[in-house]
Amino acid sequence: MQPSSTNTRVLKQPVALAEPPDGAGEDGSAVIEFVFLAVLLMIPVVYLILTLSSLQAGAFAAAGAADQAAKVYAAARSPEAGQAAADTALSVAMLDLGWAADAASVEIQCSQGDCHSAGSTITATVVLRVPLPLVPGLPGVNTSPATVTGQSSAVLGRFR
Repeated sequence: MQPSSTNTRVLKQPVALAEPPDGAGEDGSAVIEFVFLAVLLMIPVVYLILTLSSLQAGAFAAAGAADQAAKVYAAARSPEAGQAAADTALSVAMLDLGWAADAASVEIQCSQGDCHSAGSTITATVVLRVPLPLVPGLPGVNTSPATVTGQSSAVLGRFR
């Protein structure tokens, strides 16, 4: 018996794949992809850093304003004069630290019924609405999703 003949050919040289002509490959596409992804990922990270910085600055401003409001209220001679002095101290502190004066409010509480009796502890609480950075104010839209609070106390001495 003779083996049957087949029409199979064996190539002795490897087949070369078609290569693109010079300069027509993917040269430079990695740079484009890197720049695109870097911008796409860096913008949210930078905005997060700006937002956290704004919140920290607001907390610092609220704590400083509360400290000053408690001190001037304790130094005043009457509750009305004390509230006016605390409001003024709040406005000055907010403007000094770069915040709008109307973005914050101050509330005064006393440990005793009379805020100006000896030994009374006066507590000033400042609430500051922190707006989102780089977002302009839009009518009907709340651009202040976060509030920070600062609290400070002052004790009236025995001798005034």
